[in-house]
Amino acid sequence: MNIFVLNCGSSSLKFQIIATDLEAIEQDADQQLAKGLIERIGSQAVITLQAGKSSPLKEAAPIRDHSAALDYIVKWITARGANIPGIQSLADIHGIGHRVVHGGEKFKKSMLLTPEAIKAIEECIDLAPLHNPANLKGIYAAQKLFGPAVPQVGIFDTAFHSTMDESAYLYAIPYQLYRRFKIRKYGFHGASHRYLAHRYRRITGKSREETKIITVHLGNGASACAIVAGKSIDTSMGMTPLEGLVMGTRSGDIDPTVLDIVAHKEGASFDEVFSLLNKRSGLLGISGLTHDMRDLLEEVEEHDDRRAKLAVDMFCQRVKKYLGAYLAKMNGADAICFTGGIGENAPQVRARICADLDWFGLHLDPEANCAAVGGVERKISNGKSRMELYVIPTNEELIYARDTVRIMMNQQPPG
Repeated sequence: MNIFVLNCGSSSLKFQIIATDLEAIEQDADQQLAKGLIERIGSQAVITLQAGKSSPLKEAAPIRDHSAALDYIVKWITARGANIPGIQSLADIHGIGHRVVHGGEKFKKSMLLTPEAIKAIEECIDLAPLHNPANLKGIYAAQKLFGPAVPQVGIFDTAFHSTMDESAYLYAIPYQLYRRFKIRKYGFHGASHRYLAHRYRRITGKSREETKIITVHLGNGASACAIVAGKSIDTSMGMTPLEGLVMGTRSGDIDPTVLDIVAHKEGASFDEVFSLLNKRSGLLGISGLTHDMRDLLEEVEEHDDRRAKLAVDMFCQRVKKYLGAYLAKMNGADAICFTGGIGENAPQVRARICADLDWFGLHLDPEANCAAVGGVERKISNGKSRMELYVIPTNEELIYARDTVRIMMNQQPPG
């Protein structure tokens, strides 16, 4: 089956076409046929398209909305010159998998996108006003273009964390607020954490039931997850992706009183303060320079910039704080697995996070750590380490494609 995977942001559309079926899933033999990204939708868009392992095609064109973006992609896919194996027309797309950021308590697994399911996603907009509307735009556009004959499946960031206990997901506020408004921790990056748990089991040959791992997704958005027997028991992001680790432009954990103080001191509205915490905080806010960890590490190395160093230190300390909490909660772990743009490509950051954790029985192999960059999957702990350390490049799109196939074949996706 050829599965078209869509991940829509507020002004972007990322896609992959993956050839897979139940046998390919079992054998890890899925094949990526094409991928691409359209950015700056609503203006002169920047477009990157790639068929198989050919060189990427880079273009620019006015793209007014997500429907026009999807139409542009489909025209390229079906064009004679695209040369995508097995794709001649829309009839060669057998299913569509959509990333949906927030499923609330309504969606605990990936689901076929029936009219009822789409209505339920719309009802979750209040929980993710920055993300779900964009995801829905992709769903509406695909419905219009492909029609009802092509099954569409929603894969929810929050679903993987639906296995958390009440004691982990509730906030210590009046319980009636949870009952009335479903105010609670939901967690995100679910497909990434789930992929790492799956991949760790494949690498080590361990069964789901015998594994205890901590997965750490470090990118512009960042989160950690404690996974026992294949199930999320705790995660750092909360009701929204703002909670938890220090991120590129998000503050992470913060005393809520700060919102009121900033609003009064700055004469700012709640929306303005919320925007500050989401878009002007984190690495950017502390450094005053950039949200990009690569640039900050360069500033530290070349100019010994104090605030750049402070931002990096705060980022690493927050991750270490969550690792300690989860190791205590889990009574130890088999492994810590790093992923994401920073987690996969910044040995300096991994080394800082893992420093002084030898009392946990955790020992980093400096040489292996430095070699684990650029999409390399590698064990980075040494032979003395009681706990394994891995770098595992994430593959969220593969989770989306596989769940789409399973739903189409009336199989329940695994946790």
